[in-house]
Amino acid sequence: RKHERFFAVDCGALTVTLLESELFGHVKGSFTGAASDKRGIFEAANRGTVFLDEICNVDVEVQAKLLRFIQEREFLPVGATQPRHVDVRLVFATNRDLEKMVREGTFREDLYYRLYVFPIQLPPLRERREDIPLLACHLLAKSRVRCAKHVARFSEDALKLLGQYDWPGNVRQLEAFVERAVIACDGDVVEPRHLPRTLARQTLPADLQIPATNREFLALKKRLR
Repeated sequence: RKHERFFAVDCGALTVTLLESELFGHVKGSFTGAASDKRGIFEAANRGTVFLDEICNVDVEVQAKLLRFIQEREFLPVGATQPRHVDVRLVFATNRDLEKMVREGTFREDLYYRLYVFPIQLPPLRERREDIPLLACHLLAKSRVRCAKHVARFSEDALKLLGQYDWPGNVRQLEAFVERAVIACDGDVVEPRHLPRTLARQTLPADLQIPATNREFLALKKRLR
C-alpha cells in the first residue's frame, strides 16, 4: 500500500458531525450547509492507508460506525441509503489508556478489541534515552532549514544535557527545545548555553542551579553573603 494515498486525521480536532462527514462523506442536503455530495476520507483512501490519531477522543456514536466499518469494510455516507465498500489499511494512535476508558464506559469494549490487533507500545523518551541523540540530530537538521541557519551539530556537553532530561512533553518538547537552541545559536555548534535553562535546572545539583527568577537570584545572593 505504500504507493497509494495516505491520510492522517486528528480525531480530537473535529466535532462529532465534522469527523463523521470527514471520514464517511455525505450526500447533498443531508444537513445544513451540505450543498453538494462529498467523498469521505475512507473512500478517497481506497487501497491506501488512513491514520486516526487520538482515537480516544472519538464520540461513542462515531465509535459504533467505526466498528462496523472495521468489521465489514463498508460504510454509509451521512444521509445516504446505499452502503459503499472500500479496502483501507487502518492505523490508530492514542495517548490515553483505552482499557481504563472501557472500564469507565467511555470507550466501546467491542471496538477496543477490534483495534487491538497488532499493538505497538511507544515508551516515553525518559525510558529510551538512547534515542534522544538520534532524534535531536534529526530535529536539528529540520530546524536549521526552517530557521535558515547553518548550525551543524550539538556539542558533547549539550547532548549530555539532552540525554539527562526527563522530557515530560516527549518528542514535541524535544523539537521545541531544539528549534529554540537553533534560534539562539550564534555559531555552528549548539552549546549548553543555547539550550533552555530548564534542562540545567533539572540535571544540576540544587546548589549549582541557575536561578530562574529575580526573587530566587536575590535569595541566593543573600545566602552567599
